[in-house]
Amino acid sequence: MTAAKHTATSPKATHGKTVGYIRVSSLGQNDARQLDGMALDKSFTDKASGKDTQRPQLQAMLDYVREGDHVYVHSMDRLARSLSDLEGIVKGLTGRGVAVTFTTQAMTFTGEDSPMNTLMLQLLGAVGQFERSLILERQREGIAIAKAKGVYKGRKPSLDDARKAELRALVVQGMPKAQIAAKLGISRTTLYANL
Repeated sequence: MTAAKHTATSPKATHGKTVGYIRVSSLGQNDARQLDGMALDKSFTDKASGKDTQRPQLQAMLDYVREGDHVYVHSMDRLARSLSDLEGIVKGLTGRGVAVTFTTQAMTFTGEDSPMNTLMLQLLGAVGQFERSLILERQREGIAIAKAKGVYKGRKPSLDDARKAELRALVVQGMPKAQIAAKLGISRTTLYANL
């Protein structure tokens, strides 16, 4: 993998499009600092966890890019929090002739990568995965402490009674479950849990 430094304002010229991928973990977080000031042909922004690759804008970006394009991401943990996901996405893109640059790490991957860059991708990807594990562990510890004190209330229900009634009415009408989930803005798991 060829390490190349790129500034936030001057993406490497390619014969394809320059595409940005931005991710923040929640709706309340600000994505302004990621790829700020870069001249991009198109950008995709997810407001979702990086725990897996099932993010709408990530999938849209993967569908959009073509050979010769160059994808810019603020940092490796913005693309994926799992080492296997990170490697899979980068290898999938470079295998299609799409270059990937992580601006914070100043690293570019093209598919013709040195062993050192491969090691750096794996090392930094493992650090991101480790950080996510620590966050989840602290969260579990905090919940356990709150439960012991009797102050843990749990997560707010996804559906109130009125929306549960609407869900059941749509099921009775014969609407497909996937369509109901999309209409109510819930996962199919939540849908089945409330039937």
